Amino acid sequence: MTEAVPLSEYPRPQLRRDGHTVLNGWWDCAFTPAGVAPDEWDQRILVPFSPETVRSGVGRQLQPHEALWYRRRFTHTAHDGHRTILHFGAVDQSCRVLVDGVEVAAHVGGYLPFAIDVTQVLREGTAHEIVVEVRDLSETSHHATGKQRLRRGGIWYTAQSGIWQTVWMEQVPQVHVVGLRLRTPDVRTGMSTAIVEVSVESSDGSAAPSSVTVRAGSRIIAAVDATSGSTVRIPIDQPRLWTPEDPFLYDIDVVLGSDRVASYVGVRSVDVAPDPKGMPRLRLNGDPYPHIGVLDQGYWEDSLYTAPDDDALVRDIVSMKELGFTMLRKHIKVESLRWYHHCDRLGMLVWQDAVNGGAAYRPWVITTPVVSPRIRLTDRWHRIFGRADGAGRRQFLHELDEMVALLRNSPSVVTWVPFNEGWGQFDAARVVERLRRGDPDRVIDHASGWHDQRAGDLRSLHVYFQPIRPARWWGRDGRALVVSEFGGYSLRLPGHRYPQREFGYRRTRSREEFTRAYEELHRREVLPAIEQGLSATVYTQLADVEDESNGLLTADRTALKPDGDTVRALNAEFRATFAAATREPVRRS
Repeated sequence: MTEAVPLSEYPRPQLRRDGHTVLNGWWDCAFTPAGVAPDEWDQRILVPFSPETVRSGVGRQLQPHEALWYRRRFTHTAHDGHRTILHFGAVDQSCRVLVDGVEVAAHVGGYLPFAIDVTQVLREGTAHEIVVEVRDLSETSHHATGKQRLRRGGIWYTAQSGIWQTVWMEQVPQVHVVGLRLRTPDVRTGMSTAIVEVSVESSDGSAAPSSVTVRAGSRIIAAVDATSGSTVRIPIDQPRLWTPEDPFLYDIDVVLGSDRVASYVGVRSVDVAPDPKGMPRLRLNGDPYPHIGVLDQGYWEDSLYTAPDDDALVRDIVSMKELGFTMLRKHIKVESLRWYHHCDRLGMLVWQDAVNGGAAYRPWVITTPVVSPRIRLTDRWHRIFGRADGAGRRQFLHELDEMVALLRNSPSVVTWVPFNEGWGQFDAARVVERLRRGDPDRVIDHASGWHDQRAGDLRSLHVYFQPIRPARWWGRDGRALVVSEFGGYSLRLPGHRYPQREFGYRRTRSREEFTRAYEELHRREVLPAIEQGLSATVYTQLADVEDESNGLLTADRTALKPDGDTVRALNAEFRATFAAATREPVRRS
């Protein structure tokens, strides 16, 4: 990264083409009352860092009654016969985009990318101007807000706004590839042939001739003719299956007319099925596989939602992988596409949360399952769950569909988590059906934590205040048992920045005490539960975030709190115990 153009790497690794321009860097900005255009541009902001961050150079929070304006001038010469596409990785929460004074798009939703064909509005010459007007109502509206709050505290973090992912442009042929759909259904260890399904989506929706080539490095596996809008099935003999231990990716080259794009696919499958002893287990490529995970909020100390550089994304994944974890749960946030690419190529399973929205729901709804876990509330009661607004429910479903379409080609993403702890939850069983239609190839944790509606593939528990005690009847409905949050032990290390208030689920005062408590928790509760059906755990959490000092790493990622060898040994023991518990029983003659 350079200060002039931060996060300048190609932003869309699974649909790459030659020639693009990253527009990150210093933009003009201004704050005004909502609906009022700026008289003067009196500040500069470093895109793609939100104005609330230190890295942005602004350090000011956008309020619900205000508008945030961006302006950037750029030089661009269009190529004959090509279209010019302007891309935004994410803008929180809603925005209008103008190019050379003409409004070209309006977008709602702060966590998903959008693209605009700006060819027709670019005036003659090479000097152009982009203006972006942003509104962010934060938690005062029904829109997706995640863990952002205008007044942070405890588990709620600083609300941020505006452009927080890469802005970029590319030129494409008149008819070009706008999307790929990649599937590898029914993959099993030891199979002689796997099928890769490829669908090419063209910009004009036509059924145009195309070609698809699958490579393993420089070796061509298959080259086939295809038609955009249809699915071509490509056999791969003796496939090298994707796993965290061997995250092999096959390269894919697609040609549609004069357009050429590059992509990749990992050959793998995930599901839940009984192990040889009849207990439902998470499986990878047809074999029981333990998901040993960490809750990953995706926050950084001076840049909040936006990683300071691409290497920071890699370091988080590598640091957890080196400790023996096999999974990261991306919590209430959709990350930049480069993060998923790094999980794909490095070998890290991902549980992907949807981003919650809606109004605040009743305190008694929150506390009831904590105090009395056996009490189950139906989420068809929209009002008590803060989901009385029909427009808000429709917006959530629309963004859920977009998230699935955005990430379904990523082999590392193995689980969808539409709802967490009831935040904005509604009709979760129906949402499972919707997810199955959009993506039949992944596991679904329909209600992480509580307010279980007896749907999806997982019985998903959050265990902070009671011991992990699997019941004998769990698994009888065919769902695998997972502890999707637990732990959360707090430790403040000298020499690191912390707010006055401390938040965690158990306070420790030294690395030695933290390590001892972490080991005791795993030996007392986690490891014994594996024989009883436990398939996955998600420790809270990867790194400290603002008031939360319960990370395995400090917020700046410079220090690991527990002893690394102890964590690695416990994760290795988890894998060994899981393998023994799911092994075919020895039959005695």
